[in-house]
Amino acid sequence: MTVRRWMWIFIAIALAAFTLAAAGRFLLAWPDYAVGAWVGIGGGYLIAALLMLVLPRWWRQHCDEMFATQASRRYQRAVWPAMIVYSLLLFASMWWIKRGIEPVALRALVAVAPVLPLLFFLRAALRYLREIDELQRRIETEAIGIASLLVSMLYFAGGLLQQAKVIDVHAGNMMIMVFPLLCGIYGIAKMVLTRRYL
Repeated sequence: MTVRRWMWIFIAIALAAFTLAAAGRFLLAWPDYAVGAWVGIGGGYLIAALLMLVLPRWWRQHCDEMFATQASRRYQRAVWPAMIVYSLLLFASMWWIKRGIEPVALRALVAVAPVLPLLFFLRAALRYLREIDELQRRIETEAIGIASLLVSMLYFAGGLLQQAKVIDVHAGNMMIMVFPLLCGIYGIAKMVLTRRYL
């Protein structure tokens, strides 16, 4: 698997999500939040594809080399099903909660259902860390550490600003953004560290 192939896969997913949103809007009379969810998913994948297009050549070549390893192929085979199930459960969870669930225990279970496939993602990531060479493991763990510390400090600063009434952000929205922000900063840190070590 190459970066270019990933880019085309992401574009295909984005187009499929936009098609679902259009079908929901014009053919199936879905509510606005359901259409918006699929537009958001499509937009996210489209932005990711565009970012892959502007990556430096040295990074694309490095990623292509890494994707060719046996550990990376195993990781990708484990992650894709988890991400697909995660996306479907996220949509289903939002849809069901918006329709109204009375029992608190059931509402909590439905709300956290999308986290379950992420446990398989976590398992695959830990297995990948154990299977790669020492230099790559060092790059990965440093990138994870940098991302964790930066996101923790940003979240803490956001909490202080919220307490001082400088900003007014819904706590649930802030919590939901932690994982994507962690993944994004990890990717940037990994790129910088790779350039430094290789």
